Amino acid sequence: MLATGRVRVNGAVVRDPRVALAVGDVVELGERRREAPLGLGLAVLHEDADLIVVVKPAGLLTIGTARERARTAYAALRAHLAARRPRERLFIVHRLDRDASGVLVFAKSPEAKAVLQAAFAAHAVERTYTAVVEGRVARPEGVVESRLVDDAPGRVRVARAPGEGRRAVTRWRVVRADARRSVLDVRPETGRRNQIRVHLASIGHPIVGDLLYGRGASGRRLALHARTLGFTHPTTGSRLRFEAPPPASFPS
Repeated sequence: MLATGRVRVNGAVVRDPRVALAVGDVVELGERRREAPLGLGLAVLHEDADLIVVVKPAGLLTIGTARERARTAYAALRAHLAARRPRERLFIVHRLDRDASGVLVFAKSPEAKAVLQAAFAAHAVERTYTAVVEGRVARPEGVVESRLVDDAPGRVRVARAPGEGRRAVTRWRVVRADARRSVLDVRPETGRRNQIRVHLASIGHPIVGDLLYGRGASGRRLALHARTLGFTHPTTGSRLRFEAPPPASFPS
């Protein structure tokens, strides 16, 4: 049952038999939970009174811009919750790049939003990405640390002057590689805009499909997927962990 995803703790699938339980944890045994379909390709992984966790497809904004306000994950979820009686609200906690896919959490109250954002700021949130990069990465693992600057609109660069920009740290590990591409397990310690994309490009291995930082890197889509998201529930204090494998459209 563990191996086939039929054990859930506080709504999250658990596959490790060593996971410790705490008083008040809810354990469910049964059929594998189906993701609830939602508009614009969104899928709901978990929802309770305080938060909602979804998988965002590539090509969809997390929140609106000056040019696009309707086709966003936030707009679709807000409409979904607003249709309920009583009406429920939605609050942004963090974002994913438009061209990336993966797991996102939204809050359903200002209090939950504040607690979750504080956890992100304190680096207490587990985040793991899968990235396919151009070329064979020589080392088995590494860390990229630099200061990043929001340069032109929609673009980020590595700082050139001392003290410029904000500190950013990204850890990566090679999962598999061949002469043409490498699959990396990526764990950002900070959450700067475009951080993973800029850092991997800076070491000579841009993400496949990254036309902004990859200088024409080939691929049907940006090969970056937020696979894992783990955090402490803002109300119950239970540890939640959600995982979504890369979709079929993900480059191999």
